[in-house]
This record gives sequence, C-alpha cells and structure tokens, in this order.
Amino acid sequence: MTAELEAQLRAASLRVTRPRLAVLAALRDHPHVDTDTVIALVRADLPTVSHQAVYDVLRALTEAGLVRRIQPGRSTARYEARVGDNHHHVVCRSCGVIADVDCAVGHVPCLTASDDHGFVVDEAEVVYWGTCPDCAADRISQ
Repeated sequence: MTAELEAQLRAASLRVTRPRLAVLAALRDHPHVDTDTVIALVRADLPTVSHQAVYDVLRALTEAGLVRRIQPGRSTARYEARVGDNHHHVVCRSCGVIADVDCAVGHVPCLTASDDHGFVVDEAEVVYWGTCPDCAADRISQ
C-alpha cells in the first residue's frame, strides 16, 4: 500500500516524505477525522512529528487535491482521502459521526441549481443532517 501512496504523491508533484505517507495512510484508514486525531494517528508511527508538520502536510495534500477538507455546519474541520468525486456527507446531530453519501442525482455537479445566477457550477456540496443508528437506538432505550 505504501507504493500506492508514494505514487499518489509523485503524481501530484510532491516529494515523498514519511510524514506525508503517514498522513495519507491515516486518512485512508480513518476518514472524516479532525486535525488532532490525524496528529495522534501519525504519532503512532512517527512519535517525534510536530503539530506544525502535520498541519503543513494537511495543507499541502489538500492543495494538491490528494485530501479533501470538509467542515459541515460550524463543526471542526475534518479531512478525508476520498477525492475525485462529488460525494456528500451525512452527519449525526448527536455524536457528530460523519459518513459518505454518493452523489444524489446524475453527474457532477449532482444537483442543478434552480438559479445559478450566471455561475458556471462545477461542484455541489450537500450535507445531510440527522441521527445515526447508534444515537437513535440510545434514545429509544432511554
């Protein structure tokens, strides 16, 4: 799997570094995590990596299109490695868990705006809000 991550970095014209590989691996295995969680996951492999190094890697990977930064509502920014499609998210109002939702209808940009105001729309960001199955079950059992 490391060879695949190295290829992704090279294809984006980024140098292959241990922190970049560790961040990509963490996001591949743990989508929708915040920066503090990324730091903890990376430090499991690279104990001496600094907060700033992880922030710099997240910024570089996001700018290169290898990572997507999402911030549903007013929540903390989260990161995911699923890029290249126009998928959306469903967020639990109780616990904050996030799951991917494939495009609602049709092709990119998934949804046609009722009035695009002259914009050339190339992406739609949709966030569905609700209660996850675990939180719904907790409410029922109370």
